[in-house]
Amino acid sequence: MTIQTGDKLPDAKLVKVTENGPEQVNAADYFKGRKVALFSVPGAFTPTCSAKHLPGYVDKADELKAKGIDEIACTAVNDAFVLGAWSKNAGADQVTMLADGNGDFAEAVGLTMDGTAFGLGKRGQRFSMIVNDGVVEQLNVEAPGEFKVSSADHMLEQL
Repeated sequence: MTIQTGDKLPDAKLVKVTENGPEQVNAADYFKGRKVALFSVPGAFTPTCSAKHLPGYVDKADELKAKGIDEIACTAVNDAFVLGAWSKNAGADQVTMLADGNGDFAEAVGLTMDGTAFGLGKRGQRFSMIVNDGVVEQLNVEAPGEFKVSSADHMLEQL
């Protein structure tokens, strides 16, 4: 079942990319006590994700924080080393990378996609959400092949 507005984030493991290497975190605990703009991309270094999705959140980080966002986080079904390299390549220091290497988080929130036709395997859908103290306040799931409602600009309009 797909997560809905008003639901608590599930108890799923993610791996936070840090300067000291990968750090395992529990999603339910990680999002407690703060307001987080979370977005999911199908994959690091993929065209739309690299050209539009991540750069939009990097460019709008200050505006999002000015509207009450404590942290901006990105998740993808990639390992922490790939997300770390992508972050460094994109100059995305303002965005916390949360690796979902096995797709456990994407599956737990019911937002997986089948990218096998493109050689990607099972991935997370493109989406964004505002998570306030572990509860989904806003949820924006893209239609296949679209990039509109999960953008930083759309999220700013919601705040």
